[in-house]
Amino acid sequence: MRSSLSVGLIALLAGGAALATPSNVAPSIDTMKEVVKEISSDAYEGRAPGTVGEEKTLAYLVQRFEALGLKPGNKGSWFQDVPLVEITAKNVAPLRFSGGKTPISLNYGSQMVVATYRTTRPHIEVKDSPVIFVGYGINAPEKKWNDYAGVNVRGKTVIILVNDPDYQATALHGPFGGRAMTYYGRWTYKFEEAAGQGAAAAIIVHDTVPAAYGWNVVQSSWTGAQHVADSANGNAGQSAAIGWIQKDQAAALMASAGLNLDTLSAAAKKRGFKAVPLKGVKASLSFDNMIRKHRSKNLVALLPGKDRPDEYVLYAAHWDHLGQCKAAPDGDDICNGAIDNATGTAALVALAEANVKAGPTDRSQVFLAVTAEESGLLGSAYYGNHPVFPLSQTVGGVNMDALSMAGPARNVVVIGRGKSQLDAYLDRALAAQNRVASLEPTPEKGFYYRSDHFSFAKHGVPMLYFEGGQDLVKGGPEAGARAARDYEEHRYHGPKDEYDPNWDWSGVKADLTLYYEVGRALSNRTDWPNWTPGDEFRAIRDKSRADK
Repeated sequence: MRSSLSVGLIALLAGGAALATPSNVAPSIDTMKEVVKEISSDAYEGRAPGTVGEEKTLAYLVQRFEALGLKPGNKGSWFQDVPLVEITAKNVAPLRFSGGKTPISLNYGSQMVVATYRTTRPHIEVKDSPVIFVGYGINAPEKKWNDYAGVNVRGKTVIILVNDPDYQATALHGPFGGRAMTYYGRWTYKFEEAAGQGAAAAIIVHDTVPAAYGWNVVQSSWTGAQHVADSANGNAGQSAAIGWIQKDQAAALMASAGLNLDTLSAAAKKRGFKAVPLKGVKASLSFDNMIRKHRSKNLVALLPGKDRPDEYVLYAAHWDHLGQCKAAPDGDDICNGAIDNATGTAALVALAEANVKAGPTDRSQVFLAVTAEESGLLGSAYYGNHPVFPLSQTVGGVNMDALSMAGPARNVVVIGRGKSQLDAYLDRALAAQNRVASLEPTPEKGFYYRSDHFSFAKHGVPMLYFEGGQDLVKGGPEAGARAARDYEEHRYHGPKDEYDPNWDWSGVKADLTLYYEVGRALSNRTDWPNWTPGDEFRAIRDKSRADK
């Protein structure tokens, strides 16, 4: 992440008059309320992919888009099939570690979670697998960092720390971006690398601060039905088992091997760290799998452009959530996902409605509701690999995920501020509201890698993603931070993320207008916003646009 503006971005800002002026049409909050209330109701069963909840959600969205006069975007179809495999672990035995000073046995759900990416294995068993602590589990040749150097983990169980080695830094510079998480800190990367190294099982140590969420989120997200991308070989190259254990249990495991987790963690933060075998300790686990292959769907709605219809601007949001999950004390076991992400999905409908009322733009506008974000950005990743509209002709766009109901704010928090020239468009829209863009207050949480904009960025398409600001009009930054903590601790990925008729929509209204003005400006201009010079995605974009 960069905290300063590039020369190109300053030039765009200096030419503010060239950016589209605000339109006279405002997106409807009443439309958003209708959609959020509808698709986050219990009737939609938490909108898990491959369920009745998916069928109802997509049918409802098609009805709304069709009524607005939008066109089905995929060669006459509203949908893009996304091949997924639903895997539900059953008969999960405790995760046992033997051979140490004290046998360790961890119970499923309360102390550990386990799953698999392998899609053709009705039974998974890892028996007496030697255990190795591999620090942060990173192999980054460009940074001269390899936690797997000099160790063979093939057929073994690796224990991995979450986040990056320098996540506790106070500044945004260091081997892995300092306080800002890189992709090397994400659990998806750690499991990918462990599989590439041949590990039979990969277990991440959960720690609330570097993970950015409590064990309750791990438990609700990693138990029950899981979705993975389908593949021709059934993901045979993946580790047999992946999962998480609580930090206290990891500490007990290390103590059983005569080691200290804190000492090992400190050593793992330094370049040149060497993986540490837990001498004599072996891991065993087993579970059955209910496996169901199915085709979930991305929804693709199109508002054709009037002058350059073969150039596209994206509005994206994920429609899915977790379905049924760990029950709350009152017995409620439906994760309704009202904030995450019925709000973003509803924003798609409200933005489409506003754009229809304002009239077609020069470029085509695509309203893309993607599946399986909660399973690792699977729907957007599939679109990125199989684009309905050529990515070389996709100008950019906005991604909307979990709009804030904390009330009006003086700012917005931009995820990835300074990475692309789309910042100029946002700054222009913010100026009209007398608001400002702020850097992430918690860059160590790695939000840039946790929503669907990342799938497009990997293919060179710049996407703007921001969150509701924390500098609230009522209460300032302290109130904003308090509201964010309250949501994360009590509703995020839990059954109480439900529609509330008492929500304050004024902050959402202002943010929705920003998305509208940015998208409208992008859709009426002739320039192609790029990544800032030196950004990790710049070369991909330059290559895709080289012959244009």
